[in-house]
Amino acid sequence: MGIKPGDEVIIPANTFIATAWGATLCGATPVFADCESDSYNIDPKKIEEKITANTKAIVAVHLYGQPADMDEIRKIAEKHNIHLIEDSAQSHIAEYKGKKVGGLSEAASFSFYPGKNLGAFGEGGAVTTNNDELAAKIRMLRDHGSSKKYYHEMFGHNYRMDGIQGAVLGVKLKHLNEWTNTRRAAAQRYNEHLHDVKEIKLPEEMLYSNHVYHLFVIQTDNRDALQKFLNDNDIGNGLHYPVPLHLQICFEHLGYVKGDFPETERLSDSCLSLPMFPDITDEQIGYICENIKEFFKK
Repeated sequence: MGIKPGDEVIIPANTFIATAWGATLCGATPVFADCESDSYNIDPKKIEEKITANTKAIVAVHLYGQPADMDEIRKIAEKHNIHLIEDSAQSHIAEYKGKKVGGLSEAASFSFYPGKNLGAFGEGGAVTTNNDELAAKIRMLRDHGSSKKYYHEMFGHNYRMDGIQGAVLGVKLKHLNEWTNTRRAAAQRYNEHLHDVKEIKLPEEMLYSNHVYHLFVIQTDNRDALQKFLNDNDIGNGLHYPVPLHLQICFEHLGYVKGDFPETERLSDSCLSLPMFPDITDEQIGYICENIKEFFKK
């Protein structure tokens, strides 16, 4: 999209660091914005104040499997004539107002890392776009800047996904709808078990969203103690993410300090991801939830 040194790209502070690499690998500067407390996604009300004459793009991350509020973000992008890009790494076939992510902006990136809702056996990813010119450019960028072997039209990379990964994905794609439905059912069972535990906040599914629950992320002020208790009882869990992007060492030069993005920082201290995968059983969910209840009783 022509992003280059001196340009700025607005991204959420609450995301995996790969979101920022798109900008930094172009030599541009990532500019962070705070997130919403309920959706965990970038807060549209926090975007416009970050826009400068150097702003060239906004990246909307559909975090944990829930789409960002794309209509509000698109209004801002169109008002300021800047690009809008989706990071759909965690949100395969999630829907925003009945439309699937990956087609809600100029281009979207997807991850096929093995742990994703649609995962290969190794590394992999894809870009979706309705722009033929952009698609042609992306195909060249992934193959040494070439559209014809040994003829190189631009600087490029070696981002060609292994054929075996494509074969695996082609098989697994047939099951994605089913797996998504079982994830959503598992989330509903968690909600039924934990809705009366006042010490935790369950994830919210926004009215505009069809959440695909790549992760099931709760919030609690006793996060670290609860995590230790779960670990002691052989219950897997995760932190997504313990250090916000603006406080990462690699971005120290940008000058952000603790307190700049209070909602993101609060979530980094309180969020805990519970086990979530298509084959999780009612018995497993029951065991997890009983342990959580036991912890808070104690």
